[in-house]
Amino acid sequence: MSPSSASPSPSGATSPARSRRPARATSARRARRAKSAPPPATTVLLVRHGQTPSTGTTLPGRAKGLHLADAGRAQAEAAAARIAKLDKVTAVYASPLERTRETAAPIAAGLGLKVKVDRGLLECEFGEWTGRPLKELSKLPEWRTVQRYPSGFRFPGGESFSEMQTRITTTVARLAAAHRGETIVAVSHADPIKAVLADALGTHLDLFQRIVVSPCSVSVIWYGDSGPAVLTANSTGDDLTTLGLS
Repeated sequence: MSPSSASPSPSGATSPARSRRPARATSARRARRAKSAPPPATTVLLVRHGQTPSTGTTLPGRAKGLHLADAGRAQAEAAAARIAKLDKVTAVYASPLERTRETAAPIAAGLGLKVKVDRGLLECEFGEWTGRPLKELSKLPEWRTVQRYPSGFRFPGGESFSEMQTRITTTVARLAAAHRGETIVAVSHADPIKAVLADALGTHLDLFQRIVVSPCSVSVIWYGDSGPAVLTANSTGDDLTTLGLS
């Protein structure tokens, strides 16, 4: 009897031999699809700490005891209100310094989360320049190198800009990998955030000083399998819920 003339069994079911082959093929196809599917993307909100009494006048670096000014606390509350409107924010990280933890606190509270401290988000180590007035530093011959050729500069007794960028980009990549398919907040400092943005944009470190990161601004980077995409930078008031890949 030819295959085309075969009749079904009384129950209407096909024979076991014919049903097993499609089942195996379906399982194999599902396994291939699962294996080839890219991991879900992570959205990282990089928030600079709020204004402090020395913002714009001194280079505080990692000096302890520097807290938010009244204006900085108001900025942090405003940033928290914006971020609270987002879905799937699952973690809030912060540099261990007081000004970043104080900025992160209302953000985490608005989301029902606790702040997680990560040293990888620390400010650049400015070494002997820590705490010095910016007016004084800007008169040094090295200041031109800081602005025009940061990739070739090391702070006396501190980090180089290249080391700082490697540290912060490695940290953000680690956090993004730990939160696939989620949105997270990382509260850090101006130069580290600028360095992350430059890396995500494919911009050389020597041009990162052209990026502006204001107090309590929010910069958003989408980290997917095909690479990062900068959704916004230095956002200080617009609706974050409208951000996405175009």
